[in-house]
Amino acid sequence: MDAPTLDCSLCPRLAAFREANTTAFPDWHNAPVASFGGSDAALLIVGLAPGLRGANRTGRPFTGDYAGQLLYPTLLKFGLAVGPYDERADDGMHLVNCRITNAVRCVPPQNKPTGIEARTCRPFLVSEMSGMAKLRGVLALGKLAHDAVLTTLAEKQSAHKFAHGAVHAMANGLWLADSYHCSRYNTNTRRLTTEMFEDVVSAAARRLKD
Repeated sequence: MDAPTLDCSLCPRLAAFREANTTAFPDWHNAPVASFGGSDAALLIVGLAPGLRGANRTGRPFTGDYAGQLLYPTLLKFGLAVGPYDERADDGMHLVNCRITNAVRCVPPQNKPTGIEARTCRPFLVSEMSGMAKLRGVLALGKLAHDAVLTTLAEKQSAHKFAHGAVHAMANGLWLADSYHCSRYNTNTRRLTTEMFEDVVSAAARRLKD
């Protein structure tokens, strides 16, 4: 399964930002963040990009930032993960039948990748999804991740509008479930509550058992 190299320079702005963070925080990961979980998983969870003080620091998606404080306990609750989540890549937690990745693999300034950067990184998502032989469904965290998955699958965005809790049937037999991103902003503003997020994740877990 193709993935960006640790010194990937395909996106000059992101490479420069990583270099600046390496100078400022030499003990951090500061490189493209690899996916977490087995390639034999049935569920792929797709976020937008690594957080500066989360995955960019720890080297594991959604680990060490606020979003992970909602994501991982929810996965543990519904049997999609086992072990302790201690906000470290070596905390001993393992995913069960799911895998987590980002549409853009490097941390962007202000947590906002450009459209060009998303397009440049998309071949890695294409390769990843095509390499998951047992993949049955995708959970997109946020509209930008939703759009990236649709483009990866050559699906029209106009035919599959993003909506929290929606589930879309893809032409290749996969399903795509939507959730608002589990970010601090969304939870602080109550756009996304713990109960809302748990509803989406539990529904996805049930679908894997059908």
